[in-house]
Amino acid sequence: MKSNSTVKGGGRKGGFRSRPSLHDELVVTVRDMILEGELAPGTRIPEVAICEDLGVSRTPLREALKVLASEGLVVLLPRRGSMVSEVSIDEISAVFEAMASFEALIGKLIVERATDTDIAEVDKMHEKMMAAHADGNRTSYFRQNQNIHFRLASLTHNPVLMNTYEAYSRKIMRGRSVANLDQVRWDESAREHEGIMEALRSRNAGLLAERMREHCDLTAKFVLDALSRVSNT
Repeated sequence: MKSNSTVKGGGRKGGFRSRPSLHDELVVTVRDMILEGELAPGTRIPEVAICEDLGVSRTPLREALKVLASEGLVVLLPRRGSMVSEVSIDEISAVFEAMASFEALIGKLIVERATDTDIAEVDKMHEKMMAAHADGNRTSYFRQNQNIHFRLASLTHNPVLMNTYEAYSRKIMRGRSVANLDQVRWDESAREHEGIMEALRSRNAGLLAERMREHCDLTAKFVLDALSRVSNT
């Protein structure tokens, strides 16, 4: 077996170049594979194939899987490897219920705490996201969408809120990937983001909080309805 520090180039992400970041990069990479649906809920995680693709040994991958298990994304099977956890509609519903209030609170706090430079930065991120929408690039759009939401949360300068929001967002992203957002809802979501940015630029705390909550509620309705249809097939 290779040593823990053995790393080679190539693979899905071009390989990992330094040991200090190996663990974190593995966690991020496998997490993305789960959140983006590349590793489907309820399926075995092909550890050997992932190791070969990323150019790493089994030991650091298994350590990364332990972290993902603590996040509820992975189930460790004693002496049988690991699998991607199933998506629970009840859990996703509960998360959305809490997230609606988080979104409204974020909208209120960032108007009070974000600088003009901060808002200009988010505006540039929004422009890139909308360009991806215009190009029909879903992967780029949703990654930028995720980055925008995380950046908005970070502008509250409230570490408790930020950490909780990020953990809940990952659960929602899993549900959204399984729900397979259709073109109509994607277009609606993009328009809702335009409204969010309009309120942010004008620093209208009440309107921003309302639009962020509404965006969350509408996303919740679509995702939960889609997950329900999938579970009944």
